[in-house]
Amino acid sequence: MNNLFFSMTCKLAVGCVTLALLSPTSHAAPGTKTVVLTNTESNATSETTKLLGSEMTPKCPTQWSVTRSILRGGKQEGVELVTIDNGAMQITIVPTRGMSVLQVQHGDTRLGWDSPIREIVHPRFINLESRNGLGWLEGFNEWMVRCGLEFAGSPGPDKFITNTGDEAEMNLTLHGKIGNIPASRVEVSVDEQAPYRIHVRGIVHERTFHGPKLTLETDISTTPGSDSLRISDSVTNISGSPQEMQLIYHTNYGQPILEAGAKIATPASWVAPISEYSAKAIGHFAEYDGPQAGFVEEVFCLKPLANADGLTQILLENAAADIGTTIRWNVEQLPYLTVWKNTISEEDGYVTGLEPATGFPLHRSIERQFGRVPKLAAGETRQFVLDFGLHLGREAVADQRRWIADLQGDQAIEVRDTLPTAKP
Repeated sequence: MNNLFFSMTCKLAVGCVTLALLSPTSHAAPGTKTVVLTNTESNATSETTKLLGSEMTPKCPTQWSVTRSILRGGKQEGVELVTIDNGAMQITIVPTRGMSVLQVQHGDTRLGWDSPIREIVHPRFINLESRNGLGWLEGFNEWMVRCGLEFAGSPGPDKFITNTGDEAEMNLTLHGKIGNIPASRVEVSVDEQAPYRIHVRGIVHERTFHGPKLTLETDISTTPGSDSLRISDSVTNISGSPQEMQLIYHTNYGQPILEAGAKIATPASWVAPISEYSAKAIGHFAEYDGPQAGFVEEVFCLKPLANADGLTQILLENAAADIGTTIRWNVEQLPYLTVWKNTISEEDGYVTGLEPATGFPLHRSIERQFGRVPKLAAGETRQFVLDFGLHLGREAVADQRRWIADLQGDQAIEVRDTLPTAKP
């Protein structure tokens, strides 16, 4: 993946067609215009499209567009992309891969990373069971990919109750299934009044007979000309019985923000290493080195502090402190944070992951012991909202750092020796 990706998109697509005359569908909310791109209920999909702000919101002073394209060749054959160009940045969404976000481009600054996985792999080419449950890694190259929903974290055997009421064992695969399930419905919607927020919405079902029946509904949105986006998700248990669920927002950053001297800041009550190896580096968990061949990943688990509204955030800034990016979320929805450092050689995938979540990326059996596996009642829905910002210039970055420092106050982050993996 590189900065040429967006210029290649339409060349790889079957064509870009402007739909100036499309009218809103019956699903459009009052004050919005909506175009449905895919709907499995009616077995319908539109042709490749380009929606123009000049036609959908003619009073909006900022020109924007949404482009749908289909990739061809290799393992990306048939992958659908939906790219929002809000006039300042381009946000590329992959409905075929669970409504993940491939990358965000703002001029020369990118939110994303250079994975060794160069193609955007269609789920049909992913075997989650391969390499002892690590098959998820064969398609891992997104800026933001969700881990879940039935389970997330490390692979390995776990217990469950079958439809006959007996206890049985199943092998969990790395980070679950939702990131490799194509969306069943995709639509583009825009608010007709200022600030003319642009939405790409999708529905992804993770269901099985005699098993979990979970539905993800996502709204990925931005306003014209802005340097921020919002992901607003809901997860619903459509079963008549309670169901466990896990959700990790695996958000990944490489160059140009990640580099030697880059660092993170986040308000937290404590930080703990996920392993004995990570414990050796706990003293500088917030600082980054440049690419290093053979680097062994380090993982740190944090309990965020929040303000009176329940909000917290994490900032990643470059060495010069003149480019920064933030994630802000509500700790009642996502009470935990994982920092994954994989500062290996560029060829092998130099990257860090900032991961707000319902728990930590340990095996579900461990997370269950410590009460970090939520259970949804029959018909219950939970909401998750994350705001992502890009901050250019020293003062803009400093403002975000001050927000975090004010929240941390005089309380030092407790550095714990270990993260328990079994109750005594």
